[in-house]
Amino acid sequence: MAAHNSSSCNPGLTPHLTRLYCAVLAGGLVGVISILFLLVKMNTRSVTTTAVINLVVVHSVFLLTVPFRLTYLIRHTWTFGLSFCKFVSAMLHIHMYLTFLFYVVILVIRYLIFFKRKDKVEFYRKLHAVAASTGMWLLVVVIVVPLIVSQYGSSAIYEEQHCFKFHRELVYPSVRVINYLIVSTVIAIAVILLVFQIFIIMKMVRKLRHSLLSHQEFWAQLKNLFFIGVIVICFLPYQCFRIYYLYTVAHSSDCNVAFYNEIFLSVTAISCFDLLLFVLGGSHWFKQKIIDLWTCLLCR
Repeated sequence: MAAHNSSSCNPGLTPHLTRLYCAVLAGGLVGVISILFLLVKMNTRSVTTTAVINLVVVHSVFLLTVPFRLTYLIRHTWTFGLSFCKFVSAMLHIHMYLTFLFYVVILVIRYLIFFKRKDKVEFYRKLHAVAASTGMWLLVVVIVVPLIVSQYGSSAIYEEQHCFKFHRELVYPSVRVINYLIVSTVIAIAVILLVFQIFIIMKMVRKLRHSLLSHQEFWAQLKNLFFIGVIVICFLPYQCFRIYYLYTVAHSSDCNVAFYNEIFLSVTAISCFDLLLFVLGGSHWFKQKIIDLWTCLLCR
């Protein structure tokens, strides 16, 4: 994996990236603060709640690195050292894949609840939820992050004043193979989840028909559709472009291709809005709008 920001290649698009990251920082912070009020009332033994809590942590850690990206985009000079540049650069990838992982956990748990006709899936004790989360974060902090940062941009010499330009790593076949495997896995999982969700929605529509909106299970499936939507809108465009990019970067020296990759990569940060949308989606106003829309469609 490699991050790259080539403002010197296409400086006209740099202001758009600046505005995007400003929006991500503002929307992400509002979402994190909003979801905290809901988590107080949620069942902390629930596996889904545990995944959401970890999702909040992932977003929070990533949002701490966004101001440094904004500083570089505005000043066009990196003043925080190459090691920290590697960390901030890698953090965008770590954020994307951990967010995707927790989405998968949430969706799989919800699918199990649906197919096995369970009300919920819980840990036996709160301590088990804490232990599971702690174990996962120890794995990330102690093994994953140091491994990525130590190997990230280690095959060439880079200027300390210019950050996020590690695409030269991709000229090595082994690095491209790893990236191809990651991209293929993410796309395959996303497609499988989408197929399952469409199947569930269609099954519920055929079974419940006009009384669809009066069932709580349908609203739960709409929330599932929300997570699928974030994956399709925020993650898949980057993963699909990545296939083209991995092939092109090994056969071309055009730095604009690296900058376009950065644009698609920056779109993945929009997933920070998920917590805010999740809170708004659970509001009575949102449900009423859906009911009004459904009633309007049935009347035609």
